[in-house]
Amino acid sequence: MATIPEADSSSSSSSIFSQKNSRLPDDTVFYAIFPDFSFDPSTTTTSIPSSLQSLHLQILEALSSFTADYIWQHEPFTLSVASLPKPFCLCSNHLPHLHGKLRFGDNLDDEWFVVFLLFEVSRRLPNLSIRVWDTDGEFLLIEAAFHLPRWLNPGNSLNRVFIRCGDVHIVPRDRFASPSLEDSLKFIANCGRDSRASEAVQTAVKSRILEYPERARRNMQRVRVRVPVSVAQVLKHEPCLISLAVEGFYDRDIDTMKYAAKMEKFLSKRREEELVCVSVKMSRAMYAQLVQQTFQAPKCYPMPNRSAGSDYVEAELGMKIACGFEMMYQLRKREGLEGKGSSWEAFMGTLERSGYFEGLLPGSKEYRRLMQIAEEYYRNSSSFSRVSEMMSAPARRTDEILALPHSADDFTGQEVPPSDDDSWLYNGEEDLNSALLERQKELELYNSKHKSKRKSKVQQDEDAGPSSSSKVDEFDPSEIAKTMQAFVQKVSSYEGAEVPENRDLNEVNLDVDKFMKEMESIMKHRNSKDTANDDDFEDGSSSDLDFDESEDDSDIAEPSEGHDDGEDVFMPTYSDALNEELKTTTLKKSFVRANEQAPQKKEGTLNANANASEEMDEDFTPVDVDVNLVKSLLDSFSSQRGLPGPASNLLGLMGLQLPQDDKKGK
Repeated sequence: MATIPEADSSSSSSSIFSQKNSRLPDDTVFYAIFPDFSFDPSTTTTSIPSSLQSLHLQILEALSSFTADYIWQHEPFTLSVASLPKPFCLCSNHLPHLHGKLRFGDNLDDEWFVVFLLFEVSRRLPNLSIRVWDTDGEFLLIEAAFHLPRWLNPGNSLNRVFIRCGDVHIVPRDRFASPSLEDSLKFIANCGRDSRASEAVQTAVKSRILEYPERARRNMQRVRVRVPVSVAQVLKHEPCLISLAVEGFYDRDIDTMKYAAKMEKFLSKRREEELVCVSVKMSRAMYAQLVQQTFQAPKCYPMPNRSAGSDYVEAELGMKIACGFEMMYQLRKREGLEGKGSSWEAFMGTLERSGYFEGLLPGSKEYRRLMQIAEEYYRNSSSFSRVSEMMSAPARRTDEILALPHSADDFTGQEVPPSDDDSWLYNGEEDLNSALLERQKELELYNSKHKSKRKSKVQQDEDAGPSSSSKVDEFDPSEIAKTMQAFVQKVSSYEGAEVPENRDLNEVNLDVDKFMKEMESIMKHRNSKDTANDDDFEDGSSSDLDFDESEDDSDIAEPSEGHDDGEDVFMPTYSDALNEELKTTTLKKSFVRANEQAPQKKEGTLNANANASEEMDEDFTPVDVDVNLVKSLLDSFSSQRGLPGPASNLLGLMGLQLPQDDKKGK
């Protein structure tokens, strides 16, 4: 049996910043803050941790006024210190820094509020360089896509985009072709003027955060609801727990629905429980998730009659919140006991890679025995206690709050303000249309600028004279045929195309003659020396392939029964029938033959073509392949009328660019 590997006490493998995570969450924004002293050689190693701690407190204090009353969708804005070398950190494995992540879920405003906070930090503390990204990559560049330099793309944007001194900075390509993180940070700190992005980029990015923090306050929704006393007590002391309650309700499944059906924690008196009226603050996204969900109250829940009007609406919304609290509490309590989170998944991955289960089938007796040993070992590790404490923290806090003295009298007699207007929930079409129109205007402006640039370039070419104004005269159609021939004649083998000339191909030894003999025997075609006379060649198939017969009589197939004269009667018969069918078609007229012009449609040529068709059987003038290839490609390109198509795509891949047919349709 394989031994159990040591559990990583640092839990780096389970960190959201670990590069071992194969896929980052789609609804999470990541950010990293690099102070200038992190790459300053004069800074001593012993002073870095204390400097990072001081910077950490300074940043949180600067942002406290913006985040104090804000209700985040899933988790609050946080920062952690990464002073020690972290080999698997997504931000940097050797530079000391501060990093954090925030899951915004369905509330995209949370992501841009984080961007606003990072810009605010960079304004107040100018000696910082900040990077922010999500699963889309450098999403700040996406916002300013119409104003970026043409050389910048997602493939070369790594370690180039930063926030510093309240501005967007982009490390130029002419300074670093492929910059490292440390190179970029040093360049921005020392040459900030050269890295500062254009004003158009600054305006495009900052327009998204221009309304913050006022927009963050508008994103909050105050709602008057009727909830059990226990729920009101928790919301009174920890109003931020509403986010976990809404998440528990919105992401419910069959298992958590069982908790809501019993309501053991928040409805101890069952239907005799008294409902109190309170005001709850949440984000608009949370409010929409509650209102838009149809949910039947548990049988044990004391719901008023529908005829109660507004009281019923307030009680229904409160019922959803109470059920969300119950599901959240019971789930977090269970997860705290199990202690199985991302650390457990990373631990199981380590066991499987080390061969601990020895290829046993999951569910087998031996597999369950090994799993029990692994679980017992994990429970005794430091990772289990840390994860268990983190997962069960909301449940433990809830127990602490409910242990305090409380009753319905604490909430009765208080004046509760009415709910905020929620017309935005039903009249969002106008906001959507205005946002789409704004994007459309931006796109039209971008297209108009590029059209004007192209027109001015064409005008300059025309003013320069005929020697440089037109490339049509310089275009050589023969280049198409030459390029196509070069492509067709490239060496290829069973391993792929474009095999180098000095490649040793002796590993494949193919006897062509023997191969053809075998194929002929399979097709039941006879080979005989007497069948290859001149008359047979003239009357037979027009195929260009001519295989020499082997001199080895032992390899010649024996004559089959039914053909005593040894002739192969199939191919001549098939060729005659095919030629007879083609006589009645215009296929032969569609090709240009050697020493012949392309056929033109003129009057008076119909009789000549009719007479020529009678002699076509005897006309073996070869088809000019190059001329037909060029003619077909030019016809196909002309039919595209300047739009993308197969001809232009094929020629573009071969490095050829045809001039536009300006006379088409005139």
